[in-house]
Amino acid sequence: MQPRVAYFSMEIALDPAIPTYSGGLGILAGDFLRSAADAELPMVAVTLAYRQGYFRQHLEPSGAQSERPDPWNPAERAQAVDAHTVITLFGRAVHVRAWRYDVVGVSGAIVPVYLLDTDVPENAEEDRHLTDSLYGGDTTYRLAQEAVLGLGGVRLIEALGYTTIDSYHLNEGHAALLIVGLIETHLRNRDAQPEDVNVDDIVAVRDNCVFTTHTPVPAGHDHFPVEQMQNVLGERRSRLITSIHGLHEGQLSMTYLALRGSRYVNGVAMRHGEISQDMFPHHPVHAITNGVHAVTWTSPVFADLFDRHIPEWRRDNYYLRYAIGIPIDEIRAAHQAAKGVLLSEVESRAGVKLSRDVFTFGFARRAATYKRAALLFEDHERLRGIAGRFGGIQLVYAGKAHPQDEGGKAVIRDVIEAANALKDVVTFVYLENYDWRLGELITAGVDLWLNTPQPPMEASGTSGMKAALNGVPSFSILDGWWIEGHVEGVTGWSMIDGDLYDKLEEEILPRYYERPDEYVAMMRSTIALNGSFFNTQRMAAQYASNAYWPEERFKPVLPLASR
Repeated sequence: MQPRVAYFSMEIALDPAIPTYSGGLGILAGDFLRSAADAELPMVAVTLAYRQGYFRQHLEPSGAQSERPDPWNPAERAQAVDAHTVITLFGRAVHVRAWRYDVVGVSGAIVPVYLLDTDVPENAEEDRHLTDSLYGGDTTYRLAQEAVLGLGGVRLIEALGYTTIDSYHLNEGHAALLIVGLIETHLRNRDAQPEDVNVDDIVAVRDNCVFTTHTPVPAGHDHFPVEQMQNVLGERRSRLITSIHGLHEGQLSMTYLALRGSRYVNGVAMRHGEISQDMFPHHPVHAITNGVHAVTWTSPVFADLFDRHIPEWRRDNYYLRYAIGIPIDEIRAAHQAAKGVLLSEVESRAGVKLSRDVFTFGFARRAATYKRAALLFEDHERLRGIAGRFGGIQLVYAGKAHPQDEGGKAVIRDVIEAANALKDVVTFVYLENYDWRLGELITAGVDLWLNTPQPPMEASGTSGMKAALNGVPSFSILDGWWIEGHVEGVTGWSMIDGDLYDKLEEEILPRYYERPDEYVAMMRSTIALNGSFFNTQRMAAQYASNAYWPEERFKPVLPLASR
């Protein structure tokens, strides 16, 4: 089947050994493509190769973070393709080659992913490094990378001979320059010049573009001064961008370019869709709530449990609703096994020995100030008293701060300092170099998933969804996906109006220690209610039927799965 969707994302998590992702956005993109392959959606994807990866994190005992490159060799993990293209940046030709990585679905269907790479001999030395590092460098480097993704990606799709694409999916505004590339192709096909662009040209391209926004606050959207745009993209292309209304408040706005050039726009959760609609009132904004790839993020022990009781779950994730019928003792045993795997990894990595019998929190995500990793430590004496009353608690933390985010780095230091002040009653570990593999272990092995963002800045969040597949309930601020996934005392708990410590002392810890069967029953409900819905199988079906081909009422294939 010829591909009909071209999916563009600045980062995609393809394999644990390929460091082309930084966090949630990339993991989500990879999970989405895995479900697209499972459903046999006719799709290709485009991202950058990032030969130096994101970065490897090292933490000093004080919490001070340092970084070093995380290089990989595309030739060892992907296949070189003959097709290449050339775009103009900084007034000179930049050659772009690609590597192909195949995402293979459960029935053998393939979604090919093309990783763009400028490290070729034909390029100037500075241009060879444009695809080195994910989110590295300054804003000029960022704009050049986004030009390689959008403009170079469109040209590569053409060079590969994909002529059946009817939906170009922009996963966040980083890819917005693909709209410019498509308009340039449209003009070229009718033998017109950039200054001849008209409404019909824009509409023709707009009808083929879908835009997913992930950022609920204006400051999070990429924008570049006109002078920078002209320097990187050139005067002629800059005039084209201006003529198609790609500027907002006097700057190149990737978000507004994407909004104005897309026929379908969506946020990534119900609440995020509402917030985005308020932010962009002149553009209809829909919502498709994120998910995670269930087979990828279900731990081996729970996968075996589901295979025995719900053999259809791999083919159709909705069958996880039937987890409600699994005996409590089997849920408990599976969780204890997953917890044991995590605790062994913690001891191996950090030399910290944790107990299977002590209540264990998990908090692992990008270290950004709005995620408020230190909120649990806000009242030292209250937390000390609660931990002492119940015989101690254990905390497993992880997360990277962007190398240029001093606020995020300070969060890590603050958390470690606060935890050290409570070490007589709180056993704490902050695991360095949080990545895919570590995420699998933490989300499956803790007893409760902690999430404390500053509303409304959590567009969706997906780590709690991974935990839910493994029976781990959430204790979270009502923001992002948790507004939809939260059923108080059934799938976890809400955190409202400073009641964090009250909930811990009066509801969560008593249920865990004094009424353990009730706690395990809640774990089972978490799988049945949240695991069955917050997955990318459902998400891919929604994109197919609502964003890509609504007029066709497209129904993805649900093939028999194997692992």
